[in-house]
Amino acid sequence: EATQHDMSRPSSYDRLNAGVDAAGKPVAWSHRIVGSSIIARYSPGWIKNGVDPDAVDGSANQPYGIENLHVDWVPVEPRGIPTAFWRGVGVTRGTFAVESFVDELASQARQDPLAYRVALLEKNPRARGVLELAAQRSGWGSPLPAGQGRGIALCIGFGSYIAQVVQVSIDKDGTVSPVHTWCVVDSGVVVNPDTTRAQMEGGIVFGLSAALYGEITLKDGRVEQTNFGDYRVLRFSEIPGIDVHIVKSSQAPGGIGEPGTSCVMPALTNAIFAATGQRVRKLPVGGQLRST
Repeated sequence: EATQHDMSRPSSYDRLNAGVDAAGKPVAWSHRIVGSSIIARYSPGWIKNGVDPDAVDGSANQPYGIENLHVDWVPVEPRGIPTAFWRGVGVTRGTFAVESFVDELASQARQDPLAYRVALLEKNPRARGVLELAAQRSGWGSPLPAGQGRGIALCIGFGSYIAQVVQVSIDKDGTVSPVHTWCVVDSGVVVNPDTTRAQMEGGIVFGLSAALYGEITLKDGRVEQTNFGDYRVLRFSEIPGIDVHIVKSSQAPGGIGEPGTSCVMPALTNAIFAATGQRVRKLPVGGQLRST
């Protein structure tokens, strides 16, 4: 019942452009988002000046402090398909688009993805702190076996700052296997560290499952998937090692239920690029990769 008759998360289409200076640093950034508005149905009063704040979350408030930033949203509703919130709501879409694009800008500038991000975070010490610590704990920059790669991503959501590194292995047939993830979370004052750690671990497994396999398809007006046999999630044997580090902080407490999911998806696809040179701009990854 849940697989075939529940609300589905809406799809979106993002187009990003940037102008860069001689050093490859973005000086102008444009991001257009086309997608559904859940807020318009559930809390229409939240929409101000025609903009759904959930639809632009993670995009209009991205962490890199680019002075000339333009984000616009075009509402398009899927016909006949009821949509609702998903674990991560707007910030998952925004984080995937922004962190994928930043990684592409770093590659275009021939710079390390970590160093490129750090240089854009001079005025955001909390974000820079989690990013550098996650890289340090992952052994960022150290050699890896052939067919493996590391990817990094940053997420600010619900008052929490999270950075994650994912290490993947790519088989010769293009199969992606997460090997290890490192997560650093600064969610302000932590009331229950076990809960924080559990939410990060669960969010990582949920996000990796969604990024690799989570797709609902329709045929003749009906959902084709029925249960976990054909709606894939990570099996126990496929779950990577997960290292979660909680930053001691005196800042106001932030939310932890959704940002962990938001961060791991672009970290995964950035790792795939590091291992193969192939960019993934659409989720789930599925069979997009060419044989290595």
